[in-house]
Amino acid sequence: MSEAIDCVFSAEGQGPALLMVHGIGGRRQGWKGLIDHFKSDFHCISYDLRGHGDSPVPTARFGLDDLVEDLESVRRRAGVQKAHIIGHSLGGMIGPAYARKYPDRVLSLTLLSTAAFRTAEDSAKVRGVVAALKEKGIGPMYDVLVDRWFTDEFVRTRPDGVEARRKEVEETNPRIFLNVFEIYAETEMAPWLHEVESPSLVLTGEFDGGCNPRLNEQIAAALPNAELVILRGLKHSIVQEAPERVAEPVGKFLRAHKQTS
Repeated sequence: MSEAIDCVFSAEGQGPALLMVHGIGGRRQGWKGLIDHFKSDFHCISYDLRGHGDSPVPTARFGLDDLVEDLESVRRRAGVQKAHIIGHSLGGMIGPAYARKYPDRVLSLTLLSTAAFRTAEDSAKVRGVVAALKEKGIGPMYDVLVDRWFTDEFVRTRPDGVEARRKEVEETNPRIFLNVFEIYAETEMAPWLHEVESPSLVLTGEFDGGCNPRLNEQIAAALPNAELVILRGLKHSIVQEAPERVAEPVGKFLRAHKQTS
């Protein structure tokens, strides 16, 4: 395991700490829609994963454990003792892995659009995406990713949002993008999720192909203290496409478990 990287983070709002962990090729600014909802009640701390946005780019390959240590570094440098953690996609794997290693520092977990309990077919599909990204390049595969991430309506009515996401992907070092995509593809939380006792909210979109309701039902069932919400009509990028719809159940959950960090 490599040393933790001091990832760049931003903080806004007052109250218990809410650590926000984005997914593959994302940026801390992607949480703005939710921060606007929560900053009056929570100290929202968002950061760029290593190799993303303004954070340093590592020279060596890294794994999930390294991303967990980066999150711990953010918590420590932000000066908070305990925090609620919300993670999207790969961030929804980093959060539980962090809670498993550092349970005393976690007030609650929110898992958005993540995956576990993949069947052999599920795993083959996501590994196929990684193989295609390696073979064809990330740019030529972007339209495939858009179809996985956004609904047709969002693509039609919010081309600015689709273009902003394209820019994030294009500006992410290709080596880093593939590294984190491989972590997402190869991580399987099923063997250890039952060890994560933090109060948890599991939430995904009805039409999320890779992080579908079937998998999220199993995630919620495996966690000892979890509830499940399925957002109808949405695909994978729920935080960007429909932050107000995400904020309603997440806000209700967070306030039910609100404590001072």
